Amino acid sequence: MSLRRLPSEERLLAYAAGTLSPPEAVVVATHLALRPETRVWSDLGQAVGGGVLEDLEPSALDAGALDKTLALLDLPEPQEPTVRLDKTDPTLPAPLRGFELGPWRWLGPGVRVRDVLGPRDGDCRVILLKIAPGQSTPRHTHGGVELTCVIEGAYATESGVFEEGDFEEADPSVLHQPRVVSSKPCLCVAALDGQIQLPGRMGKLLAPFVKL
Repeated sequence: MSLRRLPSEERLLAYAAGTLSPPEAVVVATHLALRPETRVWSDLGQAVGGGVLEDLEPSALDAGALDKTLALLDLPEPQEPTVRLDKTDPTLPAPLRGFELGPWRWLGPGVRVRDVLGPRDGDCRVILLKIAPGQSTPRHTHGGVELTCVIEGAYATESGVFEEGDFEEADPSVLHQPRVVSSKPCLCVAALDGQIQLPGRMGKLLAPFVKL
């Protein structure tokens, strides 16, 4: 999978169609909030999807479909909200506001991570990663797909520099070590499927202590 500064067309179309997993959708939505010019692809996907639906031949409903639909309207009393606003961060981009945030955890020198609670799909979840100027994450690959959007600052990999609003897609074929090149800390949001994989003998020794 090649690395891009914006989501792939396939991912943007999936986002427009509502078929992305919730964690991936949060990261794509953050990118769109920071880079509105990318929204043209999302809007195109929605338009194409609407055109396809209009061209479909109508089909008869299953027997009892009306009763099933009416039964769905008999909803239970609303429960108390699980999100506590005192643990959210109103300074984050709009798609991330309102989500409860876990505490910051140490990942390495100058590197901290915290969970964005709520959006999850199996092992895929959303995290915030903050790295100090001049510091790097451990060199790693991935157990699954990792989508990252830069919120503040900038980092560099072998593929170039990723700045505010830039989007990176990585999978198990990508081995990299993002290093912050901005004068201020780099804050990123990422949808991470599984754990990062640290290569080599040293990586195996450090793996129990480096958990995202």
